[in-house]
Amino acid sequence: MKAGIIFTGTGPILILTTYDSFSNERFIEKMKAKGINKFIAVEVPVELCKKKYGNHFNVILNDIKQEDDLRVLDYNGFNVFYNFPFDTWGEEFRYESYEE
Repeated sequence: MKAGIIFTGTGPILILTTYDSFSNERFIEKMKAKGINKFIAVEVPVELCKKKYGNHFNVILNDIKQEDDLRVLDYNGFNVFYNFPFDTWGEEFRYESYEE
């Protein structure tokens, strides 16, 4: 299980995913299927998400039903950005599709 902040054109969202990496081709395809063709992703600690989101975290975690899945934990960009200090962020991954 990974947690990550995904920066998109509309602002950051917080996700939980079973993918092993944000660079995983299947993860990228899942993002593209959701209309996200350009993003920056940084991993954040799952335990910190659990602490900050409490029961909502558990509800979202229980909704992940398959091996290759992702769920949005928070789509309020302000909350996402300010809930996670920079020193909790992992290395960033950038993706940009040139397909039209």
